Amino acid sequence: MTQQAGITQSMSRAGKCIDNGPIESFWGALKCESYYLHTFEEFDELHDAIRRYIRFYNELRYQKRLNGLSPLEFRAQAV
Repeated sequence: MTQQAGITQSMSRAGKCIDNGPIESFWGALKCESYYLHTFEEFDELHDAIRRYIRFYNELRYQKRLNGLSPLEFRAQAV
C-alpha cells in the first residue's frame, strides 16, 4: 500500500515505541480536552471539532514544555 502511494513507511526497531509517544499523547489530550466533553450528532460536527482542536493544540494551547507559553507565543520569542 505504501509503495502504491509512493511513500516510505517509518518504523523504529522492534520493542522501541518512541515513534508512537508523541501521537499517543496528542490523541489522549484531544479525547480528554474535546471529544469526551461533547456529543456529536453528525460526522461533520466531529470532523470540525477535531480540526478546531488541532489548530488550538498547535497554536494556542499552553504547554509546560514551552515554559507555560502557547506555541505561537514561544515562536514569537524566537524572532
